[in-house]
Amino acid sequence: MGLLTAASFASLAAWLWLTLAHGMFWRTDVRLPPRTAPAHWPSVAIVVPARDEAEVLPLSLPSLIAQDYPGEAEIVLVDDGSTDGTGALALRIAAGQQGLPLTVVSPGDPAAGWTGKLWALRHGISVARTAHTTEPDFLLLTDADIAHEPDSLRELVSAATSADLDLVSQMARLRAVGLWERLVVPAFVYFFAQLYPFRRINRPSARTAAAAGGCVLLRTGAAVRAGIPDRIRQAVIDDVSLARAVQDSGGRIWLGLAERVDSIRPYPALADLWRMVARSAYAQLRHQPLLLAGTVAGLALVYLVPPAALLAGLAAGRPAAAWAGGLAWLLMAGTYLPMLRHYRRSAALAPLLPFTALLYLLMTVDSAVQHYRGRGASWKGRTYARPSDA
Repeated sequence: MGLLTAASFASLAAWLWLTLAHGMFWRTDVRLPPRTAPAHWPSVAIVVPARDEAEVLPLSLPSLIAQDYPGEAEIVLVDDGSTDGTGALALRIAAGQQGLPLTVVSPGDPAAGWTGKLWALRHGISVARTAHTTEPDFLLLTDADIAHEPDSLRELVSAATSADLDLVSQMARLRAVGLWERLVVPAFVYFFAQLYPFRRINRPSARTAAAAGGCVLLRTGAAVRAGIPDRIRQAVIDDVSLARAVQDSGGRIWLGLAERVDSIRPYPALADLWRMVARSAYAQLRHQPLLLAGTVAGLALVYLVPPAALLAGLAAGRPAAAWAGGLAWLLMAGTYLPMLRHYRRSAALAPLLPFTALLYLLMTVDSAVQHYRGRGASWKGRTYARPSDA
């Protein structure tokens, strides 16, 4: 058996395992668990870290203020060193709309060893817990670019109380309008679900932990037990670290796809999407060269070998390699179709997943290159040191 044939059969075996035995990661029907309204609605503080978000705040903040929630709820927006008037704009938006009360605070520059977002969350959570005689029962941690339908908070709380969950997170539907967004964004969520299969996370005895940072409902007591956010203060991929900390402290977590929670941040150019992925890809691999090498090899075997084996096998007259590569490519495209439907994108994009995977491979390598150049993870004018240097 030649190398091409061996690689094609290895890729096919990988896709059979991924399709049938990897937590059905490709299914998109993991939505909020069955729920009923609680007899008494718990209090909630919505904490929104915001750094230079004047572009998106007019679309996202009104959706929070307009939450139709039967219990006590308030919004704490943390203006994290913005230079575009984010804090003042938030106050003007709140002044012109009736709904949940808004408080705008500023934490100052992050202390050594903290990422900016987690420093902002620390300050916002502290304000939310000390502003009243009793601290809120729940914290909704949501990003400034996330728009919520009016019943979003009500449904999240109902899910948490009905299923006795300490953390409920929904992966917001990201914007996928432009050419590059359509090509890259659905694949981003597909790859995330492949790395962290939702069904495995949601088992009561789960060992896999993850959350989607744009929408996380967290019991205040669970946050205290888990030491959130101090315990994860250096985390660049803060949502996964948060979920793991809650799970390690004995909390029950749940993650699924959202239907009525949307990210409104645009990524019109490939460079914008490249920065979004590359800023944290190597951190996801814990800055380990061996994990990077394994990831590159794995991506090549799983995503690049099938089309290469099909085309090379046909050209070289090797039907076994062509057959195995074609079947692996078919499984790949078939498992991607549900995510494309979730994003209301054309099924014609499914066969292009190997090209998108190649882009992600290059983004991951670029993330490692930037790390070893000493630039670390960078976001909105801040560059974070390597964890060992912080």
